[in-house]
Amino acid sequence: MPIRSAVRRLIPAALACAAALVLSACGGPPAPAAVPDGATAVREVNCGIEVMAPSPPERIYALYQPAIETLHALGVSDRLVGTAWLDAPVLPEFADAQSGVPYVKDLPQREALLAANPDFVLAGYNNVFATTGDESISTRADLASVGVRTWVNAPLCPSADGLSDEAIDPAQVSMETIYADLLSLGRLLGAVERSEALVGDLKARVAAVQERVAGRPKPRVAILLNDDDGSYRVASGIDFGSRILEMAGAQNAFGDLTDKRHVAVSKEELIARNPDVILTSTCCDPATIDQDGKADVQQILTDPALAGGKAIAQKKVFPFLFADRAASLRAPYAAEKVAGLVHPG
Repeated sequence: MPIRSAVRRLIPAALACAAALVLSACGGPPAPAAVPDGATAVREVNCGIEVMAPSPPERIYALYQPAIETLHALGVSDRLVGTAWLDAPVLPEFADAQSGVPYVKDLPQREALLAANPDFVLAGYNNVFATTGDESISTRADLASVGVRTWVNAPLCPSADGLSDEAIDPAQVSMETIYADLLSLGRLLGAVERSEALVGDLKARVAAVQERVAGRPKPRVAILLNDDDGSYRVASGIDFGSRILEMAGAQNAFGDLTDKRHVAVSKEELIARNPDVILTSTCCDPATIDQDGKADVQQILTDPALAGGKAIAQKKVFPFLFADRAASLRAPYAAEKVAGLVHPG
């Protein structure tokens, strides 16, 4: 079951065409076009695929929270021809910029995406370019065949075009990957100074929160997804939530699970692991805020099968947004928030 579908949001999407599947099977998009004489091209590699820009892209489409916020942070809001699929409001400093760009709530189908005539598509979620699932638009190879360059936020790189979460490399799920990704995008988009300043700010935020929690005990935290049937899944060790917990002076009670980002667990397993703190994974609407997680908190607190757990008994179950554990520039902000919950005072 797709990640975001299981948090109560089914997205209609078109299947990639047969040509896209053939291109994907051949190992990625075709080689970039030749650079015009006298032009200085920028070449960057993203998820094993070379992305070449003879000049900075001018018509950019952003899919999902991390992509949208990244482009605003890099100062290219005026080049956005489309944005889609927010799980929560953008960070306050990007609110004005976002209000001035086209937005659709759901993922566009391939035809709608191409109708915006983008020359570059940034996706903050690798399922967008997968060949399976309800959230697929097209492969990167297919879009390259019609002249559209693409990029995936690097911590979620699949091992090949057309694959999704089952292919994430755990070693890439880090803030260092985010920093490198932002700098690459800065070069590609002609926003080098902005990207360098952004990385510097993010590093300072991380250092500040780590200094605040240094030397404190590391509580064991579970990040739960409340499914509609009353069952739960947890964010695993390869979900970026684990890195956020670490920055905040905590540890993922399910961090040893690494096969995929979200893992279904029994209530007996939740009790056996007995986390000190539980965070929700509230989702998915452009207006969703922390307070909207109260219903998820209440479901967990009143679930009789979880009544023996430490976090339940001590009422240490807190609303937390799915968007806040994205592998993106939002992570240091989320770490600040989590540190306040697990290390109050």
